[in-house]
Amino acid sequence: MRFYWITAALILLTACSTQSHSTTLAKSSGKASWYGAYHQGKLTANGERFNRHELTAAHRTLPFGTKVKVTNTISQKSVIVRINDRGPYVKDRIIDLSRAAAEEINLVNRGVAPVHIQVLR
Repeated sequence: MRFYWITAALILLTACSTQSHSTTLAKSSGKASWYGAYHQGKLTANGERFNRHELTAAHRTLPFGTKVKVTNTISQKSVIVRINDRGPYVKDRIIDLSRAAAEEINLVNRGVAPVHIQVLR
């Protein structure tokens, strides 16, 4: 009988930890930057060729293919991107956008801007 209680407790703990992890990733805020011409045509972490004209982004942990709404908190403009790469590798940034995505939210000239990201699916 004790074995069943321990098993039930472990299943419950596992379910709780998974839920809180996905909630943490669902919305976050931080700094975004962008990358473009230098990386054009190079392989991204998911194996496809980087195209700075597509609405894509790099994120450290979100699964490839995840759609994310990125809102520049200065301009209040938003863009929906698909995660296809890993990064950013600069400590204080949470997402790297393709040039096309950066243009959509007025980020190109600034280079770095505060953003809010929301996972859509």
